[in-house]
Amino acid sequence: MPINNRIADFHADLTAWRRDLHANPEIGFEEHRTAAVVAAKLEEFGIEVHRGLAGTGVVGTLRGNQPGDRSIALRADMDALPMPEANNFEHASKTPGKMHACGHDGHTVMLLGAARYLAETRNFAGTVHFVFQPAEEGGGGGRVMVEEGLFDKFPAEEVYGMHNWPGLPVGQFAGRVGPLMAATDQFEIAIEGRGGHAAQPNKTIDPVVVGSQIVGALQTIASRNADPIKSVVVSVTQFHAGSAFNVIPQSAWLCGTIRTFDADLRKQAQQRLQEIAEGIALAMGGSAKVDFRFGYPATVNHAAQTEKALAVAERVAGAGNVEHNVAPSMGGEDFAYMLLEKPGAYIFIGNGPEVEGQKLHQVNYDFNDEILPVGASYWAQLVEEVLTKAA
Repeated sequence: MPINNRIADFHADLTAWRRDLHANPEIGFEEHRTAAVVAAKLEEFGIEVHRGLAGTGVVGTLRGNQPGDRSIALRADMDALPMPEANNFEHASKTPGKMHACGHDGHTVMLLGAARYLAETRNFAGTVHFVFQPAEEGGGGGRVMVEEGLFDKFPAEEVYGMHNWPGLPVGQFAGRVGPLMAATDQFEIAIEGRGGHAAQPNKTIDPVVVGSQIVGALQTIASRNADPIKSVVVSVTQFHAGSAFNVIPQSAWLCGTIRTFDADLRKQAQQRLQEIAEGIALAMGGSAKVDFRFGYPATVNHAAQTEKALAVAERVAGAGNVEHNVAPSMGGEDFAYMLLEKPGAYIFIGNGPEVEGQKLHQVNYDFNDEILPVGASYWAQLVEEVLTKAA
C-alpha cells in the first residue's frame, strides 16, 4: 500500500499545522498552546478528548465502525527544546531560547493526520487511543503519564511510537526487535582536595589532578569491566575547578552520562563509577562524593509488535524500504516507560540525509514536511491492520 490517497489530499493542511507548531515551541510540561491546538483538532474530527494527564498531556479516543474489544495506543511527543533557533524561514521559532529541534512538531502532526483520516473512515474494530505526550526531552513525561494512570484510564493491549530519523532516506522506515535506544543515566562527582598556592603544589591535594585521573580511569568501565559484546558509553561532559591562575583550588566537580542497553551492565557501570571515583580520590589524599541518577531506561521493543509494525511499514513504503535490524542508538527515549507497561514497538521514519539543517538537536534543524503523509499513512494502516474488522 502506498501513501494513503485521502491523507495525501490534505498534505497542505498537515504542513500548515506543523509549521504553526514549529513557530510556537513550548518546552516540557509547558505545552499549553500545543495541547490546546491538539485538543481542538481532535474535537473538530469528532474524537473524544481527554486533557490533563501529566499536566499538558492530551488523549483522543476513537472507536471503529465495527464492534471489537481490542484497543491500542499510538503515542507522539509534543515538547520542544530549550535552545535558540538559527533558521530564518517564515515558520522559525517566535519564542527566544525555545526550538523544535527534534521534530516533535512533526510527530504530533503525523498522528493528528492519522486521527483525521481514521475519524472519517473508522475502518477498524475496537478502540484506538491517540496519546500526545508532554516533556520527552528530559522531563520524563512518558513516565508521568504512566504513573498517573494512562493505561488504567485508557486501556490498551499494545502501544506504538515513532521518531523521525535524519540519515534515513525519505520514504523509508527502520526498527529492530529488542533494545533500540539506550538507558540515559547521569552522574555528578564532587571532589574535595586541599587548596593552596600554585607555586607550592607539594602543600596541596590538587583536585584538578584527582579529577583528571578519574576522567581517564572511567574509560576502563567500557574497556576492562563491560562484556565486550555489550555496549556502554561513559562520557564526562563537564569539569569545573578553580578561579585563578596561581591558585590550586580546594574542590572540583565533574558530571556526565552513562548509556547502556543491558540492565545488569547498567548497574555494574554505576557501581564501578562510584568505586573508581572514590578510590582514586582516596588514594591521592582527597575525597569524592558521587551522585548517580538513573534516567530513562532502555527502549526495548517487543518481538511480535515490532514485526507487526515493520510489516505495516513495508506495505506503506515497499519491502525494500524497511530496515528490520537497524543499529541501536545510544540516544534515549522515555517511550521506554510505556514499553515497560505494555507490549509494543518504537520505529524510525526517514527524515532525509543527515546534512546541515537535518541533524537532531542542532540550531538549524527543521522537520521534513515531505514525510508527513508517509508517517500519517503508517499510523492509519497500523490501526486498520492491528484492529482488524470483525468478520
